[in-house]
Amino acid sequence: MSQGLVTAAYIVAAICFIFSLAGLSKQETAKQGCYSGIVGMAIALFATIFSETVSGLGWIMLAMIVGAAVGIHKAKKVEMTEMPELIALLHSFVGLAAVLVGFNSFIDAGDVSAEMHTIHLVEVFLGVFIGAVTFTGSVVAFGKLNGKIASKPLQLPHKHKLNAAALLVSFILLLCFVSADGSWFALLVMTVIALAFGWHLVASIGGADMPVVVSMLNSYSGWAAAAAGFMLSNDLLIVTGALVGSSGAILSYIMCQAMNRSFISVIAGGFGSGDAASSSGREEVGEYREVQAAEVAAMLKDASSVIITPGYGMAVAQAQYPVAEITDLLRKNGTEVRFGIHPVAGRLPGHMNVLLAEAKVPYDIVLEMDEINDDFAETDVVLVIGANDTVNPAAQTDPNSPIAGMPVLEVWKAKEVVVFKRSMNTGYAGVQNPLFFNENSVMCFGDAKAKVDEILAELKK
Repeated sequence: MSQGLVTAAYIVAAICFIFSLAGLSKQETAKQGCYSGIVGMAIALFATIFSETVSGLGWIMLAMIVGAAVGIHKAKKVEMTEMPELIALLHSFVGLAAVLVGFNSFIDAGDVSAEMHTIHLVEVFLGVFIGAVTFTGSVVAFGKLNGKIASKPLQLPHKHKLNAAALLVSFILLLCFVSADGSWFALLVMTVIALAFGWHLVASIGGADMPVVVSMLNSYSGWAAAAAGFMLSNDLLIVTGALVGSSGAILSYIMCQAMNRSFISVIAGGFGSGDAASSSGREEVGEYREVQAAEVAAMLKDASSVIITPGYGMAVAQAQYPVAEITDLLRKNGTEVRFGIHPVAGRLPGHMNVLLAEAKVPYDIVLEMDEINDDFAETDVVLVIGANDTVNPAAQTDPNSPIAGMPVLEVWKAKEVVVFKRSMNTGYAGVQNPLFFNENSVMCFGDAKAKVDEILAELKK
């Protein structure tokens, strides 16, 4: 395939990727957005593989077959609850690829023209640095999301100074790398520092900020891909990386706004760190009342308006299907039922929306926090299914709480609140929730799916 055809194919692929991002911005068009991305990637792969400048086609095809087999196996095996950690792991692959491309590009630097040599060295150095940070940061995020690494933030002495020192030393190594016309020593030392920096950067972030961290790492992986594109002189990789990097950065900013946090404060420490964490204990702050499924069903039968606020607990229990059945049954009986989704519900942006769409819940009754928060005061019953930190009134009432200032779903304003939990343990942020002890709140303990199934059976009687 001639270079002209490759360039034309890259333009078409880039347009498909833009359509993909546009489609993914809305639930109604998300499926079309996925298809656009698939088509764009297929065009990009075909054009790249059969370009006249590519050699070793047999090795490339072998790598693609192995990669496709692993990817298909993983896609079929993974549960929706494991999707956040899978995405974090995939981000690590992008970072590792950028590191390997950087080393390879440095080895083949002799093919670069003299006037572009210095620029190429800077591209290699920055590409390896970004890739290494993305790689170890994503591995730590994967570990925190699947429970292999504790969600509690790592608190090393002078952690901010350590981060600053890593950046400063890396910058000095960049100057040495360029002035020495390429130095393996400077490149390898920087790689080790970047790997440690990425690990510490994410390890020092608390569990409640992990949705932002995944989004942030998504942005990093995009910039790593763009850096690889510069090193490989691949225009489509540059465009695609820039799209992913910028969209990830914008999403991180939106989520930080939703949490009343600054992006710098998140990457500098996150929730659950500092003096605030020690001043807000995990102890219970009152007495709670427990109810059974039959009592909850009676509440729902008498209610004229119901709001359901799901969290990660619903995803773990896979309770979205009976919840969808209850929703359909109540709506047929004339009850107004809606869903309130917090921007950081679950472990990944849009996690709850995907689960509800999977269970065929109508899009028009799934509302964002800003759209539904004012309606809780006029709601008869709120079902909090597996949510904790996103419905914690301490965010508004306790200035010493680690989540102080974080916008939350104001479920406590409803007439009755039913909280579904396995136990009285704290949420992912490790903060006790006063909601559980309110006079208008009751606790329904047990597996969320089992309890919701029991409620569904009572409603059908």
